[in-house]
Amino acid sequence: MSTANRLPAFERFIQDLRTAWQTLPDIEAKMRRGRDLLQRLVNDESMRASCKRWPDTDGGRRNLLLYEDPDYGFVVNGVVHGANRKGAIHDHAHAWTAYGLLEGTETLERYRRVDDHSREGYAKLELESTTQGTPGKVDLVPPFDIHAEHGGPGKSYGLILRSERVAGKVLQGNYDFESGYYRRVDGPTNVPFEITG
Repeated sequence: MSTANRLPAFERFIQDLRTAWQTLPDIEAKMRRGRDLLQRLVNDESMRASCKRWPDTDGGRRNLLLYEDPDYGFVVNGVVHGANRKGAIHDHAHAWTAYGLLEGTETLERYRRVDDHSREGYAKLELESTTQGTPGKVDLVPPFDIHAEHGGPGKSYGLILRSERVAGKVLQGNYDFESGYYRRVDGPTNVPFEITG
């Protein structure tokens, strides 16, 4: 993707992430710094205005691929969720994920697996916590953490920083709370999209 017309706030974010990936000692430190940088970005007025021009992401089946770093592999996705969206319970395999809201509200549910992993295709879950996401707020989700995002009464616009792209490359967990059904899936499709100023 070309940097010539990239929104300046987004370009600064990318360059600051590249510095973090170059200088920090491990992936957890990089993602904690990435969370802080994402916090600044989701509060940027130019970024918040830009998201209103993003296409719908089909109920979570697609992610806008805003940036994938050619040297360090981290990925920035955008999502547009419709009102009252009920997100699937899932994990992101071994990848770290920071999720920030630009506009709208969402609820992040975190789950804990409580079975002994002995039954193929089965996972018993308990709801661990529920966090209300509002514009300017960022959540950091560690590897294999089981969670679900649910939409509020209106559209929501989010930015996702991933330590690497897993969708389409690595199978991720998908869970059904009621039945305990568990499977590994590809995750959403990445659709290239450029944020311009």
